[in-house]
Amino acid sequence: MITIIGAGMGGLTLASVLHRNGIAAEIYDADLSATSRHQGGMLDVHEDTGQVAIAAAGLSDTFRTLVLPQGDAMMVRDKTGTILLSDEGDGSRPEIDRGALRNLLIETLPAGTIHWNCKVTEIAKADGGNELTFADGRVVTTDVLIGADGAWSKVRPLLSAAKPVYSGITFVELRYLDADEKYPMAAELVGKGTLFALSDERGLLAHREPNHEVCVYVAVKVPEEWWKGPITRDLLLSFFADWDKRYLDVLAASDGDLSARQIHALPVGHNWPRIPGVTLVGDSAHLMSPFAGEGVNLAMIDGADLAMAIIDNPGDIEKAFASYEAKMFPRAAEKAAESAENLIVAFEADAPKGLLAFFASMSQPEG
Repeated sequence: MITIIGAGMGGLTLASVLHRNGIAAEIYDADLSATSRHQGGMLDVHEDTGQVAIAAAGLSDTFRTLVLPQGDAMMVRDKTGTILLSDEGDGSRPEIDRGALRNLLIETLPAGTIHWNCKVTEIAKADGGNELTFADGRVVTTDVLIGADGAWSKVRPLLSAAKPVYSGITFVELRYLDADEKYPMAAELVGKGTLFALSDERGLLAHREPNHEVCVYVAVKVPEEWWKGPITRDLLLSFFADWDKRYLDVLAASDGDLSARQIHALPVGHNWPRIPGVTLVGDSAHLMSPFAGEGVNLAMIDGADLAMAIIDNPGDIEKAFASYEAKMFPRAAEKAAESAENLIVAFEADAPKGLLAFFASMSQPEG
């Protein structure tokens, strides 16, 4: 039996494509259920990765019914609120709610495929495979183990000693429900899709969500332990004291608690030697900052590529894993390098100058 740890996008895509091709897998996830926590904000799904994976799972038509209309629109503003770049989007990178996409993948799997409330506490070598111990005392032995369990993967140490490193940037998430009515300033500043407001090594990164919601990430350069202290609105406002009053109005009120999220990354080019019976997909393999928009897209194409490698090499899991890793490693290294460079550019003192140059380069025809 193929055992997958983690019911995120990579693990679910892997299981979905395998199931579509008649191969069973089991997923173990630490969440209490599919709905036990908010899954995060919007995803821009890329043509050459995420959309390819969605097609491999046979979900392209349904996917298109769930995308946010005009959600791929984008604006770049400076701290005065001046619009420096505005792009209405062309539909090539459709935006979808993360939870909706996850549910779409879950619905492709037979009942009982996902075992919820199964937090891995220990993995030990066993005859012919690995023995998994869960928090509830359950023990499972498997000869095919795939880590899709994210940044702090329990499976990764079987393959690599690498650990995620703090990037120096922390996000504080603010959410605005019924923004058009209750928070018109937030709705106006963000526009139809995504907003990058950057200056002075800090920024507000925001996007539209379904049902008139807006999500804003307050991005600040702070020490690694900063998030452990009390995070208040006054503290956030102090970082933006000389920004336009419209931004201060947005920071002054939102719905729900202030939620901090540190940005970590694995080393660019992270890889490992082929070790029998184990591999990784998604953030477990190549955690990177969100500044290339590649995290979920890579997780999904990892899952689809690994599934196809297994399908194409029946009875030879080692050949399948080797084939998958040979394709995944260089792709992940390229995107991780791009992500690392974009993070630096986004938080330079003269931002958003570098970001504007990056978008300009992306719009230039090749050749």
